[in-house]
Amino acid sequence: MRRVLPTEAEAREILSRRRTRPAPRPAPRAGKALTPLIKKLDAQFGRGAGALEPRWREIVGDRLARVTRPQKLTKGRGGQPGVLELRVAGAAALLVQHQSEDILARVNLFLGEGAVGKLRIAQGPVKPLAEPAQRPKSSRTPAPLPAAAEAELAASIAQAPEALKAALARLGRAAMSRTKGDD
Repeated sequence: MRRVLPTEAEAREILSRRRTRPAPRPAPRAGKALTPLIKKLDAQFGRGAGALEPRWREIVGDRLARVTRPQKLTKGRGGQPGVLELRVAGAAALLVQHQSEDILARVNLFLGEGAVGKLRIAQGPVKPLAEPAQRPKSSRTPAPLPAAAEAELAASIAQAPEALKAALARLGRAAMSRTKGDD
C-alpha cells in the first residue's frame, strides 16, 4: 500500500508546526579560543624550568652550572612555594645539597620571591652547557699616546691600588686614544 504524499497546503502547515534548529555558528579560531586558557595557565603555573635553562649559568654560577640542570619546576598549591627538580651529575649531588639554600635564594631572585621553596635532586648524566657567545677581541691596538698624555694618565692612577693600576692604565689609554681620534 502506497503512502499518500501531503498536499502543498498540508506540507506548509506541518512545517509551520515543526521547529527547526538554527544554523550552527562556525567554530572560533583556535588562537582566539585558547588565549584565555593560556593566560590562566601562565598565571597559575608561571614560568617553568625552561625559563631557567638559558640563564642557568648566570643564576647559579659557572661551577654549579657545569654539573646541574633544571629539570622540572612544580608550583605549590594555595600560594605555597614550589619545588625545583635539578638533574645533578652523580658526585656533585652532595655539593649541591650543601649549597641548596644559596641555589634557592638565587633562583627566587630570578623567578620572584617565594617561587621555589625546596630542591629535589635527581642524579644522572648532565649534558654540557653551550658556551656563551663571546665578543670577538678587537685586533686593533690603540695608537701610542703622546708623552704628555701618558704622564697625565700615570699621575691620575698613582693613588690606585697596585692590583688595579695595569687595568686602569689600559682603560685610560684606550679611552684617551679614542677621544683623541674622534676630535
